[in-house]
Amino acid sequence: MDMSRFLPTCLALALAVSSSSLMAQADKEGIHADIDDGYAEIETLTRVLETVRQNYVDPDKVTYPKLMAAALRGMLAELDPHSQFMSPEVFQQMKDSGEATYEGVGFTIAPEPGGLMIVSVREDGPAARAGILPGDRILKLGNDPTAKLTFLECVQRLRGQPGETLTLTYSRPSTRETKEVAMVREVMRQETVRDIMLLDETLTSGAKIGYLRLVQFNAPSPGELADALDKLEDQGLTALVFDLRNNPGGLLNAAVEVLGEFLPPNTAVVTTEGRPGASNPPALRTPGRQRRVRPYPITVLVNHNSASAAELVAGALQDLGRAVIVGTTTFGKGSVQSIIPGDRGTAIRLTTARYFTPGHKMIHGVGILPNLIATLSPEEEKRVFESFRDRTLSQPNPTALAKLGDRQLERAITALNGILAYKAAKPPVKR
Repeated sequence: MDMSRFLPTCLALALAVSSSSLMAQADKEGIHADIDDGYAEIETLTRVLETVRQNYVDPDKVTYPKLMAAALRGMLAELDPHSQFMSPEVFQQMKDSGEATYEGVGFTIAPEPGGLMIVSVREDGPAARAGILPGDRILKLGNDPTAKLTFLECVQRLRGQPGETLTLTYSRPSTRETKEVAMVREVMRQETVRDIMLLDETLTSGAKIGYLRLVQFNAPSPGELADALDKLEDQGLTALVFDLRNNPGGLLNAAVEVLGEFLPPNTAVVTTEGRPGASNPPALRTPGRQRRVRPYPITVLVNHNSASAAELVAGALQDLGRAVIVGTTTFGKGSVQSIIPGDRGTAIRLTTARYFTPGHKMIHGVGILPNLIATLSPEEEKRVFESFRDRTLSQPNPTALAKLGDRQLERAITALNGILAYKAAKPPVKR
């Protein structure tokens, strides 16, 4: 009798019996029990670990360090997209990300079902030169579909040394375009304040309205912003458009210091709330001293790619009546990740709380709703982003910006002109 045709069936039966036995053992030891018994679960983990080590076909893949690292990655990844176990290499890369320079292709990503979404793109980076835009979806890294990779695996594959090539395939939902591109990683300086200018008076009806963009919140950002504001004030600005569109966030303390440029010292701007029953830390406050008093009206531009620290800044300025927010509802990333160092250079990035604005509005999963809604079509968004990229490679050009047709910017300017006109017409208070 030819037994070969029966082997697949026999193998399937053996696997089914083995799987059934393992599940029964797991059930017995607590995996599916309602009782939260840590000792029983750890015993089950140990049994599975040893079973894998003794029986897996490739012994090089089942060393204790590799299995435990995989178990820890899976444990943290199961919680939410922002929690993760970091190897020494990933932990060091995270610490380097807030420095003045970094290496890569120049975009930030966020996980979503079935792949990755590009949240922001640096206008002067390789990704922008390759034609990638915020909102694009990464389908493949090399030949590997992102849907089959963990978020951490995607992050690790995106990183690399300057001079190395990264190939990826992306799609653009607005046009249903799919394209493969190759980019060379490079060292980029993180100058976060850009396009510092007084807007063209044909756009502002003669008012001296300043404009600047903050592209990310890094360690140098508060100082760069203060210098830019000083420069514009010395040129006589009477109002400001503060552009946070496509800003993915960054360092929390940098966001608080940025708020200190527009709000009085020691103003409560951010609160955090942890798990039920936990004692929450005091509210974060602006610095105790202010470089200059900046009393002029402000509009803040945001869009669906404004996230995290950008949302905190917009929400605080909105709640405290310091600025009018213009654009579209923001991304909605308002959770707090604590970095907990471990042994041998590892660390855990763990979601431990959620952020709230001064008015106790939750950001996470909701975003900041602008005071004035102003939308752009996909074609207009592309044109605006490309103008960001072009201006990054040259000097600020108020004339070109006035001709761009950026309807969100125009709406922000209209709001400022209305505020300025109201202030001019308001009778003086008698004392």
